[in-house]
Amino acid sequence: MSETAENLPAAPLRGFRIGVTAHRRAGDLIEALERRGAQVLHAPALKIAPMEDEQVLHAETADVVAAAPDIVMVTTAYGMRRWCESADAAGQGEQLLAALANAAIYVRGPKARGAVRAAGLDDVGISADETTATLTSLVIADGVRGKTVAVQVHGFTDVAALDRLRAAGATVLTVTPYRWVSAEEGNRLGQLIDGVINRELDVVTFTSAPAVDAVLSTAAQLGRSEDFLAALRGTGPGTVVSAAVGPVTAAPLLQAGITPLVPERFRMGALIRLVCEHLEQTGVLRAESRGSTLEVRGQSLSVDGQPVQLAPAPLQLLKLLMAAGGGVLSHAELASGPDAPDADHALHMAVSRLRAALPDPSIVETVVKRGYRLR
Repeated sequence: MSETAENLPAAPLRGFRIGVTAHRRAGDLIEALERRGAQVLHAPALKIAPMEDEQVLHAETADVVAAAPDIVMVTTAYGMRRWCESADAAGQGEQLLAALANAAIYVRGPKARGAVRAAGLDDVGISADETTATLTSLVIADGVRGKTVAVQVHGFTDVAALDRLRAAGATVLTVTPYRWVSAEEGNRLGQLIDGVINRELDVVTFTSAPAVDAVLSTAAQLGRSEDFLAALRGTGPGTVVSAAVGPVTAAPLLQAGITPLVPERFRMGALIRLVCEHLEQTGVLRAESRGSTLEVRGQSLSVDGQPVQLAPAPLQLLKLLMAAGGGVLSHAELASGPDAPDADHALHMAVSRLRAALPDPSIVETVVKRGYRLR
C-alpha cells in the first residue's frame, strides 16, 4: 500500500456516492467501497454468460485438438478456466490439455498466466501492458507465418487482432468460452445515467470495455448522451469522475472525450485505492466561516462535524462558494456551474434554501450588486 493510501482516513469514501457498472465480481467491489464509507449504486451494464449452445464450444475445442496448434493465445483467466471445465464435462479434457502442452502459449496478463499454470501448463510470453493488441504484436514478432494460432476470445471477438494474425500469415482458430450479454437489471442503468447527469454520483467505475460501450449506448438510446458526456467531461465542483480498471477499459471513454482515472496496476484493489486518494484530495472541500467548520464530502455537508441535509441545487452552490475561497461569485458565475439554477428567481431560492439549512445563515453573505461569498 502506498504512503498516500496509508494516510487516508479510516472511511475515506464517507459522504461519496459511487456507481458500479460491473457484473462479475461486483460483490467484491461493492463490499470494498462500502467498507470505506461509500454509498453505492449498482447498475450492471453487461454480464458474462456461458455459451448458449455448449455444442458450439465443444466443436471449437475439437477443431483445436485436431489442428494441434503451434501457438495458443489465452486472453482471460475466466475464459481459460471455463474452456477447461467445458472440455472436461464433454470428455475432451485430456485431449485439450495434450494439445495445449505441445503449443507455445502466450497470455495477456498475470491472471491468465495463473489460470494456465493452474491447468498444469506454462506460457512462453506475456503482454507488457495486459492488452490484446500488445499480445498480438508479441506473437507476430515471434513469427506466425505458416503456423496455426488458436485464440481464446474474451467475451466479444477482437476482429482487428484476428485480422492482424491472418495478415501476418497465420491460420487462425477461435474459441469462445463465454460472451457478454445485457444484464437486464430493471432500470438501474437508467438510474445511474440520471445520477451522473444530475451530479448525484461522484464517481462511476468501469471494469470492462464492453460495459463502457453499453453505458454510452444506453445513454444515447435514452436521448441523454450529450448531458451524460458533459457531466463526465467537466472539471471542478460538480464533475462526475470516471474510473477504469485499465487502459483497455479506458479506451472507449477516451474516444468519447472522457479522461478517466486509471491505476498503474490494472487490478481492482489498485482502482479502489486510486479512487480513495483522488476523492480525498479533490472531492473534499473545507472552509472556516464565522467560527464554524464546513466540510463537503461528495454529496454530504457537515458543519462542525454535524451532518446537514441539503438538496442538490443549494449543495452545488455551496461547493462553488467554498471553491472560491472567500471570493465573490456573481450571479452569472453561480449560474454557470453544472445543474446550477439559471434564472435569478431560481438562484435566489437556492441561496435561501442554503441559508435556511445552515446553523448560521449569515455564513452566506450577499455582496450588493456583485453576488455572494462565504464570510
